[in-house]
Amino acid sequence: MSPAPSLQPELDDVVSSGSLERRADAVRRIADLFVQRAAQFGHAHVDLFDGVLLRLVPDVDVEIRGELARRFCSLGNAPPQLIAQLAQDEDIGIAGPLLRRSSQIDDDTLVELAGTRGQTHLMAISERATVPPPISDVIVRRGDRDVLRSIAVNAGAQFSESGFSGLVRRATHDVALVSAIGSRADLSSERLKDLLTVASDTARRRLIETAPPGNRIAINRLMHDLAATPQQTPVTRDFAPAQRLIVALHHGDELTETTVQEFAQAFRYEETVAALSAMSGVRIATLDPLMAGDSHDPMLMLSKALGFDWRTVRLLIGLRLGPDRMPASPDVEEARHNFERLAPSTAQRIVGFWRLRQIMA
Repeated sequence: MSPAPSLQPELDDVVSSGSLERRADAVRRIADLFVQRAAQFGHAHVDLFDGVLLRLVPDVDVEIRGELARRFCSLGNAPPQLIAQLAQDEDIGIAGPLLRRSSQIDDDTLVELAGTRGQTHLMAISERATVPPPISDVIVRRGDRDVLRSIAVNAGAQFSESGFSGLVRRATHDVALVSAIGSRADLSSERLKDLLTVASDTARRRLIETAPPGNRIAINRLMHDLAATPQQTPVTRDFAPAQRLIVALHHGDELTETTVQEFAQAFRYEETVAALSAMSGVRIATLDPLMAGDSHDPMLMLSKALGFDWRTVRLLIGLRLGPDRMPASPDVEEARHNFERLAPSTAQRIVGFWRLRQIMA
């Protein structure tokens, strides 16, 4: 059976000298024929359609290509090279339907697109019927608030341990995301505890209100356990000797990034903070709580603003945890990605805000 008997004789003429209108009309007619008979076509027929459409599609407008994507996205045997080409399109009106629904896009391609395209493409991928961990890991790392909420409510999304931990961390200041995560059927007791640990009081109340009745008992029990956890006694540090050392190094032109690395590697916290304070102009009283907090972000901002490389950031992360603790590999990897994406101008603006805030205090 010839799949396109009425189109074959005129195809060469359309490709070589046809107007845009004739090309668009040919694409629509071929798409109609394929959709009508898709269930009857074998590989040879599909390949023939693929070749025909690939010759015509580059010259038709966005509307026609988007129409093709919408018509072919639910087919399991659509022309594969055409699908691959349309899915790579930067226009979300073309790529979106395929990224959401097509079963012909493999996981490696989705991982690549999730890592390179913008938030609208990430949103489309987050809405797929199934999202395996390699894909969700990238979405959690790169997605904005709306994308994270989307994948959190997607029952077909699966998460690795590091991906789920990243999702929980991103929920720290997002009440809606906490609720979305808390409603997941795959939320284990340990993951629920992690979620409650980072959630604000408002988010915890919302979580109790929206959680299935069977989960509320577990939530209340875990909240009671967290409330009963003894708080660590704040550490009192004497920075005066470290400041004297840093002043001497500065006068001898020996205060460099290498010096900071050596201090951090030796877990000399006071000297490291004093050095960073001198190099950035941010007071120790401002830097100390930032460095000692739970977030890696201040170290990323400060290092990027000072022009440090990733090795210095990695040592600062280890310094904050202390010699007896190792940072989790997923946390380090996420910090590295965030550091690489961070613009120096953004970091310098934030560090400048720290300096301004201490002047106005």
